[in-house]
Amino acid sequence: MKVAIVQDELVRKGGAEQVVLSFQAAFPNAEIFTLSYNADKTYPEFRKSTIHTSWFGKFVKGDKNLKRFFFPFGVLAMRMLAVKGYDVVLLSTTHCAKYVQIDKKSLVLTYCHTPFRLVWRPDSYEQVKNAGAFKKIAYNCVINILRKIDEKSARRTDFFITNAREVVPRILAAYHPKNPVAVINPAVKCANFYVSEPSDYYLLVSRFEPYKKVDLVIDAFNKLNDKKLIIVGTGSMEAELKKQAGRNISFLQGLDSEKLAKLYSGCKALVFPQHEDYGITPLEANASGRPVIAYGAGGVLETMIPYADDAVKATAIFFKEQTVESLIEAVQLSETLHFDTNFIRSNAERFDENVFKEELKKFVLEKYNEQK
Repeated sequence: MKVAIVQDELVRKGGAEQVVLSFQAAFPNAEIFTLSYNADKTYPEFRKSTIHTSWFGKFVKGDKNLKRFFFPFGVLAMRMLAVKGYDVVLLSTTHCAKYVQIDKKSLVLTYCHTPFRLVWRPDSYEQVKNAGAFKKIAYNCVINILRKIDEKSARRTDFFITNAREVVPRILAAYHPKNPVAVINPAVKCANFYVSEPSDYYLLVSRFEPYKKVDLVIDAFNKLNDKKLIIVGTGSMEAELKKQAGRNISFLQGLDSEKLAKLYSGCKALVFPQHEDYGITPLEANASGRPVIAYGAGGVLETMIPYADDAVKATAIFFKEQTVESLIEAVQLSETLHFDTNFIRSNAERFDENVFKEELKKFVLEKYNEQK
């Protein structure tokens, strides 16, 4: 069985890129196809892979320009990328991986992290929602074109897989799949993390984008100015977030896996303020034996065990509202509780990469044998 993997792009470090690494671990001989690849910006493990990029990727390797020129050039390039001669094509996508050329005889399995947000939920982008009349017309024109391409390309999928139950209704509404949507939760590599004695800081690991709510955490810790916060990440809001932060807040970026694991193992807790469909960083914290202070919505409802009345049997504290007051209350509560690091670690092990690999291989082989 010859397998190809297709990923939207490989120009950053994030959950989708980690899923592709898990795909490769499950199918080590699979080659990877993608819009653009930047070895210096994504995970170093990809250097061991055979990676084919579109012509667009030979010129555009940065996240900013990738977004700027995605329409129409990135779309055209991905539609020209041929993924031929494979028994199974395994897509990891939110947008353009499904646009590639695939043999009709190939079994197409699409791991859809969420349907293309610009196309199916355009108002979730502030620049679209708040656009003036002229820009609104231009945006709608582009969105309508992309929606037709996206919907047509999705019909090539034989089976959809997704990362969390929350995403299933979106896939059903956008793509009307011909078969039931499977849920296989993304993996955390427990072997990369370890348990040690905590230090005196809280930790936030995130991209600096509006929906990530990093600004909310900074506002809260500006008031909790006797508590240290370390923020790891980068993104479009970096300058303004650094300007906003008080002296008790520090920023780091470009950390290798060993340094990041050390930060996780030493933190009092990971702060996770956003609403994510899944969210891998809470599981990375749990793999380090550390609890999570999370906004109680989305993927954490599937992966975390919230504190009710016994911290020994919990892996997280949920705060109910995305407000400074609600987050401060959760942080203060965490200071009074004693969690069981071994229990927290065992929760992460339920989502270990070995579990993901076995579930994925079983699903792929089952569907491939059905199609023979």
